[in-house]
Amino acid sequence: MSDHSDLDRQIECLRRCEIITESEVKSLCYKAREILIEESNVQCIDTPVTVCGDIHGQFYDLRELFRVGGEVPDTNYLFLGDFVDRGFFSVETFLLLLALKVRYPDRITLVRGNHESRQITQVYGFYEECQRKYGSVNVWRYCTEVFDYLSLSAIIDGKIFCVHGGLSPSIQTLDQIRMINRKQEVPHDGPMCDLLWSDPDEKQGSWEKSPRGAGFLFGRDVVSDFNSANNIDLMCRAHQLVMEGFKWHFNQSVLTVWSAPNYCYRCGNIAAIFQLDESGQNEFLIFEAAAQEARGLPKKKPQAQYFL
Repeated sequence: MSDHSDLDRQIECLRRCEIITESEVKSLCYKAREILIEESNVQCIDTPVTVCGDIHGQFYDLRELFRVGGEVPDTNYLFLGDFVDRGFFSVETFLLLLALKVRYPDRITLVRGNHESRQITQVYGFYEECQRKYGSVNVWRYCTEVFDYLSLSAIIDGKIFCVHGGLSPSIQTLDQIRMINRKQEVPHDGPMCDLLWSDPDEKQGSWEKSPRGAGFLFGRDVVSDFNSANNIDLMCRAHQLVMEGFKWHFNQSVLTVWSAPNYCYRCGNIAAIFQLDESGQNEFLIFEAAAQEARGLPKKKPQAQYFL
């Protein structure tokens, strides 16, 4: 009971966009790893569930997402990765989602994105944010250890394959994904890398190297073959900014969902989440960035003293 009360207190703290202590982060990450290690590389999920795309540290927009879609545990969620980097509040965003996962493990599923990586987070903001908010890199280390335990994909009702990025020329079946050793830093190439980095491309019939420098562009024929071989109706993914919040590809066999409105606080896009119920009905819930008055401002770095 005391574990739950401590966790509930931490969740309320994080919901206010206030950080928890370093020792609490260490304990939370340990508990999360114990839960995540039991999950499959292709985690099975039942409807009803709401699928969410990239969040990228936009904490107040995550709160808006929960306002529109419902709070955990009242709503079941599947998040398709990229919780951190670029936004001002990656620490609070990831720790809130992680605390909800530990508190309600059957109500929320977290899939790894390409930004859940030691290398990428040292370039795009999360590493520096952890240092600034905690005065050391320890919290970054605890969180990046958790990244290695996150599932690589999920499948909803055996019919909707969900992944952060896309497909790989090294993977033809879900069983091949299940065989990957995911407990590692994201490799620079190979099947695990491709799942987190690849993109659909309307111009491609087959495969082409991605201009991102990792993963592949894949076309209609690749999706058709993969879906047919695995008896899948739809592939749902995130990873790419779409201005309308969602976008269909290849005659509605692939869906991109994007859940960070006004991405990087300047792109002007709206965001979406994808709500599925037990009867096979689905609905897109669209939302805009949280109102300016609802947003906190990130704490600025203390100005360095100048010594003559």
